[in-house]
Amino acid sequence: MSNLAPLLEVDNISLRFGGVTAIDSVSFEVRPNELFAIIGPNGAGKTSIFNSISQVYRPQEGDIFWKGESIMGTRPDKVAQLGIARTFQNIELFPQMTVLDNLLTGRHIRMSGSFIAGALWVGKAKRQEIEHRRKVEDIIDFLEIERWRKHPVALLPYGFQKRVELGRALAMDPELLMLDEPVAGMNLEETEDMARFILDIRRELGISLLMVEHDMGFVMDIADRVMCLNFGQHLAEGTPAEVQNNPDVIAAYLGSTDLTVT
Repeated sequence: MSNLAPLLEVDNISLRFGGVTAIDSVSFEVRPNELFAIIGPNGAGKTSIFNSISQVYRPQEGDIFWKGESIMGTRPDKVAQLGIARTFQNIELFPQMTVLDNLLTGRHIRMSGSFIAGALWVGKAKRQEIEHRRKVEDIIDFLEIERWRKHPVALLPYGFQKRVELGRALAMDPELLMLDEPVAGMNLEETEDMARFILDIRRELGISLLMVEHDMGFVMDIADRVMCLNFGQHLAEGTPAEVQNNPDVIAAYLGSTDLTVT
């Protein structure tokens, strides 16, 4: 894995909002078929990095490269079309729409053709919709949500709603999937299910993952490499064991170097 060119390179980016520095000269890379995790206390700048990669925010300094090409200044929808998809801290689904229809919204960046052809459901538009629905049904099977496919999302348990949001991101056909706190608010059983699906996404679908998460046990169990941020700065990076036992990381979380992060 170390000999492969990185998919994503974040090169010395800094992001400021007025006099507040959210990200301060941070660099890292995500390699093909890797699960790279970002950890850090609240306010460390983790979600700001996601928003910078998605180009919702534009860092004032540094650069971000996708497969060797800069994506700085690219529209967020174009970033998604390049193969970078994401989930969100808070569930951002259409609650009155069915699971199936919510997943189909993830296919919009892969759709083409005129509005009229789509409305009439003829020719290329018809063939495309059949293919998009087949793709979504595959995701429904993969995430084991068949029994919910025709249910409005609002009626689903919380853990399944998080699973649907994961499915919508998968529907975008990403090469890199960014997961923003994928197990936040979940119970133990839901967390274990999500861990299994995330590992299957990498193993069976060959998708690289960039993850922000507060659950340290979850991160240390499944990540290949971990980076810790603190006050927007790169604090430590390495294997889960290396980061977990780094005195600076322990101090950032617990205020003491006499304890081990668990």
